[in-house]
Amino acid sequence: MNLVVPRNNTSELVLYVWKIIDLPKISKKDLLYKISFELFLMVPEKATIFIDKSIKSEFLIEDGQKNISLTSSLKKKLKSWHSIRKDEIICNIEATRKNLSVKERIKENSKINYGVLLRAFSDKGTLNRAISVTDDSFDIKRFDFNEGIIIAKVKGSQKQTYNIGIDINKKELFHDCHDFISKRAKNKQFCKHLTKLFLVLKERDEDSVIGFLKEIALYIDDWSFTA
Repeated sequence: MNLVVPRNNTSELVLYVWKIIDLPKISKKDLLYKISFELFLMVPEKATIFIDKSIKSEFLIEDGQKNISLTSSLKKKLKSWHSIRKDEIICNIEATRKNLSVKERIKENSKINYGVLLRAFSDKGTLNRAISVTDDSFDIKRFDFNEGIIIAKVKGSQKQTYNIGIDINKKELFHDCHDFISKRAKNKQFCKHLTKLFLVLKERDEDSVIGFLKEIALYIDDWSFTA
C-alpha cells in the first residue's frame, strides 16, 4: 500500500481508510473511532466532518442503522486494488522462492551455470522482452568484477536514456526505468534492461558476470534495489 496519506483528496482518503479497515460496512461510531484513535488521521471533530462530507459527496453510504459502506464506484476501485495487491504478493512469493532455491544450489554447487542465475532474477516474459533491446543500446562505462562495479547507460524504446549502477561492496543495484521502479525493484527482480545487460556482458566475460550474479543471489536480503 502507498503509505502517503492522500489528505487533499476526499475520495482517495476514503479509499485509503477502507484499504486498512477492510470491512463491507461499519457503524458510524466505530468508523469515527478508527479514524481518530487507531489510524490517528484526524481529531474526532474533523473526522465527523470528513465522514459527513464523504456521505454528502456520495463516496460513502449510510443506511438506516447508521452503518457506513463504500459506494459502488469506490467498491470497484477497492476490488481492483485488492487484485493488484494479490498479484504483487504472488510475484513476491515467487521471487523469494526462486532466490532461496538459487542460494541452495550455489551452496551445493559452486559451478552453478549462468542461465540458472539469470533466471533467478528474470521471468520468462522479461527474458522475451529483453530480446527487443539491442546490444548497441548500451554504453558500458565500467565493468570490473575485482572492483565489484558495473556502470552503464541504456537507451529505452522511447529514446530516453536510463542509468544502471551495480556495486557489490555497497550491495546496491540502481536503475531508473519505469518498469524497474514501479514493479521489479520491490521484489528484487530485473527488468528487460538489466536482463539484457547481463546477456551483453556475458559475451565480454562470462566468469565475471557469473560472479556478479552469484554475489547478488547469495546476499539478496542485504541488497537494495533502488532508483
